[in-house]
Amino acid sequence: MIDDIDRALIVATQGGLPLVPRPYHAVAGRLGIAPEEVMARLEKLLANGVIRRIGAVPNHYAIGWTANGMTVWDVPEESVDEVGAEVGALDFVTHCYRRPRALPEWPYNLFAMVHGSTHDEVRSKAGIIAGLLGARSRAHDILFSSRILKKSGLRI
Repeated sequence: MIDDIDRALIVATQGGLPLVPRPYHAVAGRLGIAPEEVMARLEKLLANGVIRRIGAVPNHYAIGWTANGMTVWDVPEESVDEVGAEVGALDFVTHCYRRPRALPEWPYNLFAMVHGSTHDEVRSKAGIIAGLLGARSRAHDILFSSRILKKSGLRI
């Protein structure tokens, strides 16, 4: 369970930490608690799974990655977790996850997001994934982004 201070901390940080040299101190000042308490509470919320992560969320378009492709892969169910771990470890894959198939129209069960400055760059990176997977991938495709529909997480 979370208490009122945890809830206030989540609300204060869910949109991002302040862009100042000491962000935890700034949050602490807003909440009227010590910076050490802010950090300890965030660590506890992470450890308990109340929040999933604290990290930077870049605007891919602002840093020049305007060709974004969700690569989708048809891999055997018995190896999707192992294959997903390998693909997710690639430095150019920003996130990788398993999804259910929707047969017969949609055979893909592994998704890996790849960013690049051109569609050819994304295709080249998909080719690297294809090489890594070899015969473990029966088919794949790339779904290129055409616009941003949502760029925020769940809000309290």
